[in-house]
Amino acid sequence: MKKRIWRILAVLVILTSLLAACGSPTGGTAEEANSTDLQGTLTISGAFALYPMMTVWAEEFSRLHPDVYFDVQGGGAGKGMTDTITGAVDIGMVSRAIKDEEIAKGIFWIPVTKDAVFPIISAENPFAERIMAQGLSQEVIHKIYISGEITTWGEVLGDPAISDEIHIFTRSDAAGAAEQWAKYAGGEAQEDLLGIGVNSEPSIVDTVSKDPLGIGYGNLNSIFDMGSGNAVVGIMVPPLDVNADGVANPEEVFTQKKVAMQAIADGTYPSPPARFENLVTMGKPEGLTLAFLQWILTDGQQYLEEAGFVPLTPEQQTAALEKLE
Repeated sequence: MKKRIWRILAVLVILTSLLAACGSPTGGTAEEANSTDLQGTLTISGAFALYPMMTVWAEEFSRLHPDVYFDVQGGGAGKGMTDTITGAVDIGMVSRAIKDEEIAKGIFWIPVTKDAVFPIISAENPFAERIMAQGLSQEVIHKIYISGEITTWGEVLGDPAISDEIHIFTRSDAAGAAEQWAKYAGGEAQEDLLGIGVNSEPSIVDTVSKDPLGIGYGNLNSIFDMGSGNAVVGIMVPPLDVNADGVANPEEVFTQKKVAMQAIADGTYPSPPARFENLVTMGKPEGLTLAFLQWILTDGQQYLEEAGFVPLTPEQQTAALEKLE
């Protein structure tokens, strides 16, 4: 009888220990751990190109970690780098390649998505049909934006009878999109671009839409409507005549967001003006910053396409994660 009682007591002790372990902080569910393991505030600023995506990431990460708060501000690629170097923010958004002199100052960077810059014209352009059928070659873009040799739409179309002047618009604020467009056009930097300066990505799209003779450029998620997948109301996206044959071939036409994203992902769309979007920190990230960046490169990638961005390939994700280790 005594042996039986001792056996029962031993079983009760074991069960009690197991229950205690299950109720301990280290034995909780993944959801419980996710909701309590991180806390603090992350300040982020920089490129307008990445700002819409960052607001999505911040919201989703906060759902998983209710004690994590974000202060996210746009303001141009230059602001993101400057704020990071001066220590004003935890993370900078930079929509261009990171320069050697910035790395020398202690900047650490990782790519988080791909994006691209596209030419835009007004939907009211009187020659829109011909422009869309012919496309814009790299040489034509160079002569419009860099050398200034082409000043009329007739010169673009090879029709001397057309004397309507091209109204050229560019970004006045420091922008990765402008830098990429300059490089594609044959320049070295944003300052090489001709045109009337317009401050911010939304403003240049709006300005071109309202000027029938205007030409400009914009990032993927600014020029395509996220709902319909078509170009936003008021603009058209001329094909890039990559092979310079004077005809917009099917593989050069990007009138739908889905088609444009696929072309960026598989390299059909040239780079530049396609490029990686980067996040930067002052020194190698740790703690909450590190956890957020690791999440962006894993679970966070699932939100990119819906927001109009191109996910990294598995190989690119792995390389970026290894850089964080």
